[in-house]
Amino acid sequence: MNTAIKNSADNTSVSRPKPALTTLLLTLLLGSAAQGAVAQTALDLPAAVARALSSGPDLSTARANLQKAQATSAATAADPTSLITGKLSAQQGLASAALSVQATRLNVMSSVVTGYVAAYETALKVDLNAAQVTLNTRQLQITQARAKAGTATALDVTKAQNSLNTNAQELADARAQQPILEAQLAKTLGLSGDLKLVALPRATVLSTSLANLQSGLESRLSSVQQAAQGVESARQQVDLSNNDYTPARTLQDARTALSNAERTLQDAQKSAQTTLRDGYRSAQNAAQQVGIAQAALSASQTTLVQTQARLKAGTAAAVDVQTAQVSVQQAQLTLSQAQDGLWKALAGLSVASGQDLTGLVK
Repeated sequence: MNTAIKNSADNTSVSRPKPALTTLLLTLLLGSAAQGAVAQTALDLPAAVARALSSGPDLSTARANLQKAQATSAATAADPTSLITGKLSAQQGLASAALSVQATRLNVMSSVVTGYVAAYETALKVDLNAAQVTLNTRQLQITQARAKAGTATALDVTKAQNSLNTNAQELADARAQQPILEAQLAKTLGLSGDLKLVALPRATVLSTSLANLQSGLESRLSSVQQAAQGVESARQQVDLSNNDYTPARTLQDARTALSNAERTLQDAQKSAQTTLRDGYRSAQNAAQQVGIAQAALSASQTTLVQTQARLKAGTAAAVDVQTAQVSVQQAQLTLSQAQDGLWKALAGLSVASGQDLTGLVK
């Protein structure tokens, strides 16, 4: 993504940018040099996810809860005085804790993907905005020179100055965001110091069908499982109350509770299916966006080659090549964002389907 941006020399005498803007640009350059002097930890997405899964606090808690549920279930099963309601509760607790571990693994993966993408894309924006500022500075100088020669107006100079100011501020904001986002990611992973994030690998192709993901969905989602357990517990209460020694009111209340639990289960099932369908659609759309961005990048690269040829032929200026180079860098960022969007979509679909579709959860 670090496309070199060359400034061509121009023999025309031009005015310098305003002192305040020069100070801002100098600050940005010094800030960049200072950031480069700090030791950095190289990290890629698979390694980041693996680290979070091995030592993350959320997953550690889920595993501890599973061990506790296993001990409770074993103790309840071995206790001859355990009541049927207690045994069911222990069994449900064990099943819930086991599924929670898998759900937590997927949620942790999704969280890391989101944090990694945000930090990495901000670093790319810093590179792009720096190139844009360099280009805007040159364009301002040219416009000022043209204004002195009477071929540009004061309004043209003002517009060029505003473009430079806007991109300079965007660069400053991106540089301010970058260490914050990297620090948040580092905290999630239990790391200290600055991070050097590697480009994300190509996302896996979504090869499974929606029907396959819908199959067995209810057994893979904690929200549906909890609702199903609520129905199971309510049905047990109805069975225990349906006799000649329990008050009729108790049986009636138990049946009402069962009806409510069944409606809750139906709502949970519908919600899960809706979320899954939407996640699947998003993943398909994200894959299409990658193809579109790749085509746009190819077109920008072709334009750059043609502009460079025109420069050699004397029919284009150096600033035209510089503009085409920045356009290529913008197209590269757009492609990276599309690829990152596919990663996020697959991570979200993994959570919605209860199974890993990214290949990151080992």
